[in-house]
Amino acid sequence: MATIAVLGTLDTKGEEHGFVAQQIRARGHKVLIIDVGALEPPRLTPDITRDEVAREGGFNLGALTARRDRGEMIAAMSKAAPEVVARLAREKKIDGIISLGGGGGTAIGTAAMRALPIGFPKLMVSTLASGNTAQYVGVKDIVMFPSIVDVAGLNRISRQILAQASAAICGMVETRPTASADRPIIVASQFGNTTACVDHARRILEAAGYEVLVFHATGVGGRTMESLIESGMVAGVLDITTTEWADEVVGGVLGAGPTRLEAAARTGVPAIVAPGCLDMVNFHAPETVPTKFKDRNFYQHNPQVTLMRTTPEECRQIGRVIAEKLNLSKAPVTVFLPSHGISVISAPGQKFHDPAADKALFDAMIAHLRPEVEVVTMDSAINDLGFAEACAARLLENMRDWQAK
Repeated sequence: MATIAVLGTLDTKGEEHGFVAQQIRARGHKVLIIDVGALEPPRLTPDITRDEVAREGGFNLGALTARRDRGEMIAAMSKAAPEVVARLAREKKIDGIISLGGGGGTAIGTAAMRALPIGFPKLMVSTLASGNTAQYVGVKDIVMFPSIVDVAGLNRISRQILAQASAAICGMVETRPTASADRPIIVASQFGNTTACVDHARRILEAAGYEVLVFHATGVGGRTMESLIESGMVAGVLDITTTEWADEVVGGVLGAGPTRLEAAARTGVPAIVAPGCLDMVNFHAPETVPTKFKDRNFYQHNPQVTLMRTTPEECRQIGRVIAEKLNLSKAPVTVFLPSHGISVISAPGQKFHDPAADKALFDAMIAHLRPEVEVVTMDSAINDLGFAEACAARLLENMRDWQAK
């Protein structure tokens, strides 16, 4: 029997959350009802009141209610609810969470869910589930369940949707994957242009007893990888494909934000870092490329993806930023630089081959790195098997050295 948190604005959605609670209990699970409403009295008796949520969030509910500012209430509860559910999960008092809402309820419910670890069952029934949900999901595994009709009373449609959503969260808490012998986790970053390198290194690391999780370096992939590193579940990082920094610095569409590369550095996780695909900035179809770049060197990856070659000056900026991030490292980190190409299309004879730009990138990284950060320059392309083998071998060494301390 699991305990599922049913979190919502019980002043406006009490009946609907009560229905979900009833459905969950009928399936043999316990319910912990959390009220994050504020403006009117709750229509369902909670187990954790709005006053308790407010106190844990550090704000005065009475003052907030007196002002009757709905936007202010949503903002306050969006900060307080994550504190409450994260604590409940740490204390193992809840095994899953479900919430229902429109715009405000979705903002509060998903804010709470984003505070929970990956793998913790989370389901949001929302009127916004069919649109762009990136701001609500973030980098977490939140299931967005379309409400079809508004969450405004019970009717023949909403009963069916809410019953199915209730069954879904029950199924999620009842499902536990088969353990993989508790192998320690290594995370790796990959693009199509670095697949050969990462695949070969992954096989070596798996043979050494590690489970390797590969993330596509598309912005959300990098953010998700960083989030997993921060969770404390990761033993080592094979960050071959740091291409998201090219988009972040130059203005492409696949940036991963200003904290990319910080998680391993700040949390003390051994790492290997390479400049994979920093020769390219990503845009969508050709007509989406900003006009200021019209005279640049482009490669049409497919009809929806246009790649732009980074210039020496841009590479110098990227190299400096990456070095600054790696200088934060507490655990061993080694930088590998492949002198014969940092992607498939930057190798000699290819469209993005530009030795001057690559040299600017490498020189900037070396110039700004702390002396303690090891740099290995190899006379190879990034996808050469020897390069992959060297990266894998050094990551294993870095992890052993760190564990020995």
